[in-house]
Amino acid sequence: MSMIRDLRAAVRPALRRARAASDYDATRDPSVTSAVVDCGVYRDGKRVSDHVSPAKAMERVREEGGFAWIGLHEPTEREFAGIAQEFGLHPLAVEDAVQAHQRPKLERYDDTLFTVFKTIHYVEHAELTSTSEVVETGEVMCFTGRNFIVTVRHGGQGSLRALRHRLQQDPELLAKGPSAVLHAIADQVVDGYLAVADAVQDDIDEVEIDVFSAATSRRGGDAGRIYQLKREVLEFKRAVSPLLRPMQLLSERPMRLVDPDIQTYFRDVADHLARVSEQVLAFDDLLNSILQANLAQATVAQNEDMRKITSWAAIFAVPTMIAGIYGMNFDYMPELRWKFGYPTVLIVTVGICFAIHRGFKRNGWL
Repeated sequence: MSMIRDLRAAVRPALRRARAASDYDATRDPSVTSAVVDCGVYRDGKRVSDHVSPAKAMERVREEGGFAWIGLHEPTEREFAGIAQEFGLHPLAVEDAVQAHQRPKLERYDDTLFTVFKTIHYVEHAELTSTSEVVETGEVMCFTGRNFIVTVRHGGQGSLRALRHRLQQDPELLAKGPSAVLHAIADQVVDGYLAVADAVQDDIDEVEIDVFSAATSRRGGDAGRIYQLKREVLEFKRAVSPLLRPMQLLSERPMRLVDPDIQTYFRDVADHLARVSEQVLAFDDLLNSILQANLAQATVAQNEDMRKITSWAAIFAVPTMIAGIYGMNFDYMPELRWKFGYPTVLIVTVGICFAIHRGFKRNGWL
């Protein structure tokens, strides 16, 4: 009997810890929800609650209707675990949202749409150099459900605070539900692409003018700047091109989680995205042409230098040859003891060099 009592005493603390763990709600732990930057409940296009936990927000949604919008910034796996459990998010999508560095895409998990957007920010610079950072990327990921939307943001750019305030000033649009928020995020991201495309166009114009200017064409330009700009455009392309298919699906294919009226707005976003994609492809082709022209100019400049070197070598070969002949120290050579031999040789040498120089000058070698 004493052994049984000792065994029960040893097991009882473990049972209490297990019972406590089963009652633990990660969405209510302040240390876990530190990644939550905003959480609100919206009903009929108006915000009806502030400063509530994600769990409390969903309780109000289930009891009173509307939808919850939870925004997070760079959550850890532990910080996101409770929210993923509360909203029934798929583990694969949760893993992508936590790890970041994902390709833009649209995936459906049961009754949840998982969308990944790459945000692009133009980095201002006084002068474009071979090490200049032209674009900076971030990510916005959206879990869109029937009565909730969870946004996860990575990177220092792409804040949704201004977008949230702007949507709250348009209750009619916000009343369409989570899909209205998804559209607004997509629209903001693509509008950012348009602004960056205009700024990158200015940089490309600057490089193009510099490469084809008279001074630069003689020295061959700066291939490092062109190559760096091409790398930045490639980063831009990686954000834009994969998003074309998701925007096409959201604008054309009927979906239960997307309001039909909002789907019309997605068509406008898809049109703007297609325009940006064409611009980025044109940037890539134009930079290829500029780089090839720069390399061709460098080759031409090298050929010109070689022609000049060859021309001067040919000119100096004449006095070298004559001096070599008369420096062989033979006793019987013509005009060795002639009084006017030395000035005559100098005059002949200068005359031949002048004639060669004039011929090279006329042919553009000098």
